[in-house]
Amino acid sequence: ENKEAYQRGKTEATIKNFSPFYSRQYSVAFCNHVRSEVEQQRDLTSQFLKTKPPLEPGTVLYEAELSQFAEDIKKWKERYIVVKNDFAVESYENKEAYQKGATPKSRILPAGGKVLTSEDEYNLLSDRFFPDPIASSEKDNAQPFVVLPKEFPVYLWQPFLRHGYFCFHEAADQKKFSAVLSDCIRHLNHDYMKQTTFEAQAFLEAVQFFRQEKGHYGSWEMITGDEVQVLSNLVMEDLLPTLQTDLLPKMKGKKNDRKRAWLGLLEEAYNLVRHQVSEGLSALKEECRALTKGLEGTIRSDMDQIVNSKNFLIGKIKAMVAQPAERSCAENVQPFLASILEELMGPVSSGFSEVRSLFEKEVDELSQNFQTTKDSAQLKEHLDRLMNLPLDSMKMEPCYSQVNLLQERLQDLKSRFRFPHVDLVVQRTQNDMQELMENAVFTFQQLLSPHLQGEAAKTAVAIEKVKLRVLKQYDYDSSTIRKRIFQEALVQITLPTVQKALASTCKPELQKYEQFIFADHTNMIHVENVYEEILHQSLLDETLKVIKEAALLKKHNLFEDNMALPSESVSSLTDLKTPSGSNQASPARRASAILPGVSQSETLNNEVFQESGEKKQPGVPSPLAKGESLSFPVPTLPPDGTRQGTPSTDDPVVALVTTEDTAGALGTPSSELEFGGAPEDGEPTHEKPEASPVLGSLKELRNLLTVTIEVPVESATLEMENASREETHAPPEMEKLEETTQIDTEADQAIASSQDSCEGSEISGREAHSPPPEAEAEAEEKEEEE
Repeated sequence: ENKEAYQRGKTEATIKNFSPFYSRQYSVAFCNHVRSEVEQQRDLTSQFLKTKPPLEPGTVLYEAELSQFAEDIKKWKERYIVVKNDFAVESYENKEAYQKGATPKSRILPAGGKVLTSEDEYNLLSDRFFPDPIASSEKDNAQPFVVLPKEFPVYLWQPFLRHGYFCFHEAADQKKFSAVLSDCIRHLNHDYMKQTTFEAQAFLEAVQFFRQEKGHYGSWEMITGDEVQVLSNLVMEDLLPTLQTDLLPKMKGKKNDRKRAWLGLLEEAYNLVRHQVSEGLSALKEECRALTKGLEGTIRSDMDQIVNSKNFLIGKIKAMVAQPAERSCAENVQPFLASILEELMGPVSSGFSEVRSLFEKEVDELSQNFQTTKDSAQLKEHLDRLMNLPLDSMKMEPCYSQVNLLQERLQDLKSRFRFPHVDLVVQRTQNDMQELMENAVFTFQQLLSPHLQGEAAKTAVAIEKVKLRVLKQYDYDSSTIRKRIFQEALVQITLPTVQKALASTCKPELQKYEQFIFADHTNMIHVENVYEEILHQSLLDETLKVIKEAALLKKHNLFEDNMALPSESVSSLTDLKTPSGSNQASPARRASAILPGVSQSETLNNEVFQESGEKKQPGVPSPLAKGESLSFPVPTLPPDGTRQGTPSTDDPVVALVTTEDTAGALGTPSSELEFGGAPEDGEPTHEKPEASPVLGSLKELRNLLTVTIEVPVESATLEMENASREETHAPPEMEKLEETTQIDTEADQAIASSQDSCEGSEISGREAHSPPPEAEAEAEEKEEEE
């Protein structure tokens, strides 16, 4: 009873000390939420795979009958274990009891736990958290903590709860259940951290500032689970040393008995703390909601003033922090960023590559089976199994194991940056891998579903096309997610170093900057938040530099931010028949033709489902239909996409395009752009000729005005003969060249007329392609006279 009263007092004191931090961060987060709503801010990160909707509540992920050690009777019992998508491990008397809706015998939320399959590993870990003050004999150490009834055990270790013990006859069953437990732990640890609500953000910020007040910077391995669990862990962090000092020396009996009693006392204390924390946190939230309800009107009416005041404060604090922050970053962070990133990229990228390979392998098996059976019903069954692939812990385990290598490769971080919690980075990465697989299989199913009722041959082709499209989209989304993982990990690893370095010099100076905050805005703006934002942003800028450099070097298939990207997901294959040149929905798309250095495979991302027979626009002849190749020596485009040369106001010219087809193609707007016509501003630009013959000579004009068409099927000799005829101005012998000569003559007449009437002026873009009707008529009359 005395210990319980002390524990209640300790919990109450922790909640009371935490309340000011939470209240401040709650109002700041609410202000940011309203600002985002008013300014309609959007998430700048884009993805191309469709996002899979969340599972229906109560979806069963695992169910099986197995042996479980029952703590209440200290015996092994056959239990029916069910794991649903709330990731709780429920134990029932038998399958019939579960089906009838009976209350489970036990319900375990394994947040913060660890899964072990070896007795030695379990004893090593559990003894580390059982500082036994009494020396144990070898005989006691030799006795197992729990006698196993079967060969293959699974141990579930938890920090403040009794441990779970399960046993199996087969190694495959042991491996499957341990993989399911690991999935539950990952999700329970980090799903709350991914929430974007302002209340969740306020709580996490409050925990960070609360721990910094005690001198603790950086990540904390106990920030797992929901709000009640995290705050309970904060209480237990302070309470645990006292319990160990007061209770452990008074325990009697064998080591295993003392250990079992200690675990029971610890669980009882933790449950009491959780109950009290839950009540205290609920009351605290109600107070904060009432406060923000009164502030909402002020925030909305004074939004511009709040933003300006915060920006002014940022400038003041940045001026004070910039120099020492840069110095600390240059000495303690920058030299190591590239090497840390290199160690991160290998295992993380291998994990995502393994996910890609697994998806491709499963789709290929589905496709081969359908091509063999031609059975649509069986295809739908295989599609349903494919949709469950991300939830298949056994199939996903090889992907997750690739990322586990980070535990070994980042050992140096524990000493240099005091970052011991690499497993937090590992688990978050594995969650992202599972989510990306969910989006990939969901996108595949959505794109393929309209084509399941068609002919078998067309369905088989559609399966392959959809697979290729999804893989392209996967590659882009994988690059985006991995870059975010690297950013977060690098900042998480290095930020505590900078915070500690500046804590003694910069943090004491923050109080004097409160004078720059209006009295009405003190709840919405806090100097500590601005200070942390500045440090975070400065480190984020440094990490982005090394990540962009890695993307530039194409390391681990990272994409650059400005590269040509695949198209976003569409609902069906028929939606993919987008006319060439149309505006795409995603701002990430680029016109690949103007991007130098983009490979052909990257520019064809939108053509996965293009049909070979494209419809031609009426009235526009296609030179490719005749096997012709267009060559445009004048004007040319340099690699940077800008036109070389500018027209002189004293020398107006008209650029004519000569073709072998009728002149109907010359006046179309598309041909203007294709053949180097006027840009959008209507001012044509042209290259000057390399040689300058006699001013006004026909050869000079012809060099300036004509664009020839090369016909590849004709011989090189014929091309040389044509060139010699042009130089000597001899009449052509071939009927094909008569049209070119006629247009050249018309051009001479048009230029003469233009120089008389428009001296020193520029001709419009459309005139650059076709002479005016008056010039054509005049040219025809003179030709008839000649």
